[in-house]
Amino acid sequence: MMGEFRTGGHGGRGFGTLPSADEMWEAMDQLRSGFEKRVGSRMGRGDVRAAVLSLLSEQPMHGYQVIREIESRTGGRWKPSAGSIYPTLQLLADEGLVVAETAQDRKIYSLTEDGRAEAAKSAAHVPWSDTATHEGTGRGALPKAGIDLAQAVSQVARTGTAEQQAKAVEVLDAARRSMYSILAQE
Repeated sequence: MMGEFRTGGHGGRGFGTLPSADEMWEAMDQLRSGFEKRVGSRMGRGDVRAAVLSLLSEQPMHGYQVIREIESRTGGRWKPSAGSIYPTLQLLADEGLVVAETAQDRKIYSLTEDGRAEAAKSAAHVPWSDTATHEGTGRGALPKAGIDLAQAVSQVARTGTAEQQAKAVEVLDAARRSMYSILAQE
């Protein structure tokens, strides 16, 4: 039946019975956790390298600027540590892909000609690129939208009235049907 909720076997419930706020919270937490495992906050070594090269292809930066810019471009999903950025910058310098100049007591890194060529090769692998797949993990707009939705549902489950929670169940049921209809379209 349309607009009714089924809990998939929790407590023997069938159609038409709404879960408790705690059960909704647990379900949303599981959903969010599943998305976070796929999206993650840790990136691989290649992602750090690609991100640094991409940013330096736009303009020279110091390490802290690189960290802030990555965090900004990934919508806060990834904030690399100094312990990953500075060794990457040093490695790129050792490879002759970047050079560092000291200005105002900071090392400012910029790309060499070889660095620009390497940045162009790795441009599709930056973590903020919607087309980047990062070894098939599908990081991009869809998982982020799923996480954002799970957070909104969790908020309704925690603080919404019974009427608001019932309306949320209707909206989610309609969204689920819409998602399946997308897959059914050619």
